Amino acid sequence: MKDKPVILVVDDQPQNIELLEAYLVPQGYEIVSAASGEDALEKLTGNQIDLMLLDIIMPGIDGFEVTRRVRQNTTYRLLPIILITVLREPEARVKGIEAGCDDFITRPLDKMELFARVRSLLKVKAYNDLMSNYRKDLESEVTRRTEELRQAFIFQQCLIDALSAPVFYKDFEGRFEGCNRSFEKFFGRKRAELIGTSVYELSPKELDDLYQEKDQALLQNPGIQIFESVVKDAFGIIHNVVFHKATFNNLDGSVGGLIGVILDITDLKTAETMRKELEAQLNQAQKMEAVGRLAGGVAHDYNNMLSVIVGYSELALEEIAIEDPVHEYIHAIHDAAIRSTDITRQLLAFARKQTIAPVALDLNKTVESMLRMLSRLIGEDIDLAWRPGSELWPVKMDPSQVDQMLANLCVNARDALHGVGHVTIETGTARFDAAYCADHLGFIPGDYVLLAVSDDGCGMDRETIAKIFEPFFTTKGIGQGTGLGLSTVYGIVKQNNGFINVYSEPGKGTTFKIYLARHTDQAVEAPKVDSLSITHGHGETILIVEDEVSILELAKRILGGLGYTVLIARLPSQALHLAEEYSSEIHLLITDVVMPEMNGKELSNRLRTVCPTLRTLFMSGYTANVIAHRGVLDQGVQFMQKPFSKESMAQKVREALES
Repeated sequence: MKDKPVILVVDDQPQNIELLEAYLVPQGYEIVSAASGEDALEKLTGNQIDLMLLDIIMPGIDGFEVTRRVRQNTTYRLLPIILITVLREPEARVKGIEAGCDDFITRPLDKMELFARVRSLLKVKAYNDLMSNYRKDLESEVTRRTEELRQAFIFQQCLIDALSAPVFYKDFEGRFEGCNRSFEKFFGRKRAELIGTSVYELSPKELDDLYQEKDQALLQNPGIQIFESVVKDAFGIIHNVVFHKATFNNLDGSVGGLIGVILDITDLKTAETMRKELEAQLNQAQKMEAVGRLAGGVAHDYNNMLSVIVGYSELALEEIAIEDPVHEYIHAIHDAAIRSTDITRQLLAFARKQTIAPVALDLNKTVESMLRMLSRLIGEDIDLAWRPGSELWPVKMDPSQVDQMLANLCVNARDALHGVGHVTIETGTARFDAAYCADHLGFIPGDYVLLAVSDDGCGMDRETIAKIFEPFFTTKGIGQGTGLGLSTVYGIVKQNNGFINVYSEPGKGTTFKIYLARHTDQAVEAPKVDSLSITHGHGETILIVEDEVSILELAKRILGGLGYTVLIARLPSQALHLAEEYSSEIHLLITDVVMPEMNGKELSNRLRTVCPTLRTLFMSGYTANVIAHRGVLDQGVQFMQKPFSKESMAQKVREALES
């Protein structure tokens, strides 16, 4: 502990230092001297100084600068400083005060004034030291508690940042106070940008009103709030979500605000929809199987009875004279029995129990041989277009079954057209991989030959499509159809280990796609798909627009896995907004042709005003020629038919990008 206060005297004139020593040492002060500003700053670090007497005018750094530097040093910022000067101008004093000095003494020195000023400032310093120690203790406690709070806040922030679900919290007025990283990523907004803003600066207004209403209801009635809604992410994609919110209190017990978690259930919704669809397909397949077994049994027994009726009626006709009125009655019975055999034949076809003689067929040649008959069947007012595929694989089936299928499908198409329109028959090849078949009940991976019959007639709704293959179901009037035509087609396809898809919408036509297994010699193993042959992307950005969520997600998974950057939109309006907001180039648009709001061609034209170099790949469950009949597609455009495999989609995308 010091016995004497230590005063640092700073002056470049030795006689001035000696004078101050002569005055102050007898008063009980210890003197440390410095001949320059630099020397003074060094002496401060090596000694415990209680007060500084500082000359203003010195070589090097002057007294003002020394004062400023001392005040910038946290260790000496409270050190009393008296400036000694011969300057009497007010400007000098103002400059000294601004630099941070505590007092002034002008030369020549008045000894008593010097003693009074030194004693006064040392008393102030003693008080300041006492208060400084108190403040240090207080600051230490505040620092400790602040650090504890900071660590608690960091822990809480790390905790919510670790959550994969978006988390946010708001004050009592509904303004954002913070969020986690998942929230930032989902909405494309940084945490610092959100603080102090409301939901109206984050989402579309039609959603904001609901969110604001829900927030206010919770804050007025504190507790927990759970509800299902939708939100739009940074890319404009709508998500199905569940909001789980709860209020929190201030220290005084009043409601401080709310904290919320957004649980994305889009995938769950999609999965549930797909599960229901697969369940419906399974139920339909089981029902069709059961009906098929029943139909086969009924047809078999019915044929036995018809054999008796036909046989005995023919014998009776031989025994009865033509002029006998009974002859006419028996003849009518005979004709009815003959016509009934056609019904049983169709039932057996549906039940996959008709007798067949399968042979290896070139489907193109088989169809071509039927075109004249089919033209007569549907009538001269209907345009029948034949689009044979090239390098078609052979199939193995009974040629008469091809006749049956085409006749029934073309008659159905004719009836849907009401006299005028277009019917298109197409063939081609298709390859389905395991990923596609996993999402489509009844599909088996492999190579197939496609036979498609399309019309641009009245179309069907989903409820009708679900029943069209059931025996005796018909939308035609009484006496206009048996309801066995499509069930016959269904049975033939299943009997030949194929499968059938139907694409239709009211007023937009119908496409039936039949897939028949590729026929190869048993001694030759069917070629396998080499995954290495699938062309990959190079980071190109592809925008997919499709109103069917399952197809949209499938296409996203396929192309994302192939190295493309994928943007998705369910509606054309979302696609337009996304293209306007997207900062980089969009290389390719893949769009469904028939969609709400506008068709694919209109969307492509609109997007080219934003992205002039954009290429387009159209896709549809309708065949390309049916779409062309309706004026949507022009010749030479890139077109991909549904369903598509991974390989076929990769190839089509590559072709479109390099076209």
